[in-house]
This record gives sequence, C-alpha cells and structure tokens, in this order.
Amino acid sequence: MVEIFDVVLRAGRAGVELALFVLLPVMVVMLSLMRLLEARGVLDWLVRQLAPLLRPAGLTGLGVFAALQINFVSFAAPVATLAMMAQRGASPRHIAATLAMVMAMSQANVLIPMSTMGLAFGTTLLLSLLGGLAAAATTYHVFGKHLSDQEDAVDETLRHPVADDAKGVLDVINRAGAEAFKITIGAIPMLVLALVAVAGLRASGIIDVLTGALAPTLVLLGIDPALILPTLTKFIGGGTAMMGVMDDMLRAGTASVASLNASAGFLVHPLDIPGIAVLISAGRPVAAVWRVAVIGGAVGIALRTIGHILLT
Repeated sequence: MVEIFDVVLRAGRAGVELALFVLLPVMVVMLSLMRLLEARGVLDWLVRQLAPLLRPAGLTGLGVFAALQINFVSFAAPVATLAMMAQRGASPRHIAATLAMVMAMSQANVLIPMSTMGLAFGTTLLLSLLGGLAAAATTYHVFGKHLSDQEDAVDETLRHPVADDAKGVLDVINRAGAEAFKITIGAIPMLVLALVAVAGLRASGIIDVLTGALAPTLVLLGIDPALILPTLTKFIGGGTAMMGVMDDMLRAGTASVASLNASAGFLVHPLDIPGIAVLISAGRPVAAVWRVAVIGGAVGIALRTIGHILLT
C-alpha cells in the first residue's frame, strides 16, 4: 500500500510541476498575445487576407480563425468558432472541412510547451499547416462531398473586446490570464492520472510485454518501440497526458529528442478520444459530421507523420 501511495505522490508532484511551471507560463503569454491581437483587429485583418486564398480548400473566414486558434491558443479554443459557424448557418460541408483541419493540426497547449523539451517548433508548425489544409481539402472535396454546401450569407465578423487604451489592454490581459489558469488547472487531473497509470503499467509488466511483442515489427518500420507508451497515453488520455508521459521519459532517458521529433506527426494533434469529445461539444451540426471529419483529419495526420519522419 505504501508503494502505491508513493507512486501517486510522485506522479502528482510531476503533473503539478509540469502544469504550473511549463504549461501555465506558456499559456499566459500566448493567450495574452493572441487576445491582444484580436482586440487590436490584427487577426481580423489576417483572416480577411487569408480567407479568399483558402476558400478552395473548403475553409471560410471562421475556418481560418479556427486554424490560428488551434496552433497558437489551445485545442479547445476552436470550439467557440465551430459553435459560431453552426449558429450562423455555415453549411455541413464547410463545418466538416474546418473540423477535420482542427483535428489534423498541432495544438498549441502541447506544441509550445514541448518545444522546451526539444520539439522543433518551426518544422512542427509548418507541417501542421500543411496537414490541416490537406485534411480540409480532402474532407470538402472527397469524403464530405455528399454533404450540403448550401448556406445563406454567413456573418463572419469576429466579435471580441477592443483594447484602445491602457485600461482596455489590461482588461484583455487579465481575461487571458484567467483563461490560461483555467486551462492549466483543468489539465492537472489528466496529467496526474496519466502518470499514475503509466507507473502502474510499468510496475505490472504490461508495457514490457507489449513492447516485446511489437518491437520487431516497429524496428522494421523504423519506429522507436519506446513510443508505444506515449502513443497509448495520447489516444486514450489526450495530448496533455501524452506530454506528461513524454516529459517523464525524456528525463529518465528512455526516449530521445530525435524520437520526439520523428513522432510529432502522429502524437501532437487533438484527434484522440478526449479531443473528439471536446470538439463535438460545439453543437449538434458539428457532432453530425464528426465521422467524415475524422477520416479527413487522419489524412492530414498521415501527411504530417511522413513529413516528420523524412525531416528528422
């Protein structure tokens, strides 16, 4: 019993340290920056410039905004944009393309903290954009072509607070800080549970058996067998839980920075059980197209995976 409590306490300490000393500072800075850019109208201008270029991929102005949110805020940020699309009458086909793009891209709440662990930020971001565009285009033109693309004139204005004076800037920063703190605190339970589960799987020998069974095949494919554990954690517990496990493995020397970068294509994205559950909470029109979006998202992730392997 003492051993169990010891594992729980060590996992809890590691989870809280990762959340408060890595995730929280990054989220405060990035959210404050993004919210200030929103309030100053910079993102509105950027969306207006990019929307016509990305329209052939099935993305609208709100879809472009969702891409900026997933890459520079967090995986949960596009939920509000997807809900806005549904409420404003966007077509199921455009919603599916946007959802697929979000599922295929790297989420900022994992990408940016993991860059402090050695993840190549620029490469991962570039491949995230390419994978997201591929996911949106294949969903819109192939997998979702049976969905209706009829819609009335959709209001795509982005309504958010302005920061015209010092008080406005301070208000935006305070709201961003509170949002970052909420995201960080919400991540702690999953981080702790994931680290406890990993310790339990290691102690029971399940990971050793699974690694031994799959190692020959993985070696032939050029995949590090050590990635079995973070991969299982990612698809069951989500990206933040995977980040906690990978951080623990890097510190223990059981994983390398090279394997981290090679695996980023299929590990750093919100296409997992918790991610899908959060994204489809945006509303019934979004939940209605999630199966189509998952297929398109998988195409984008496959493209990113190949890119990371070739560039590592």
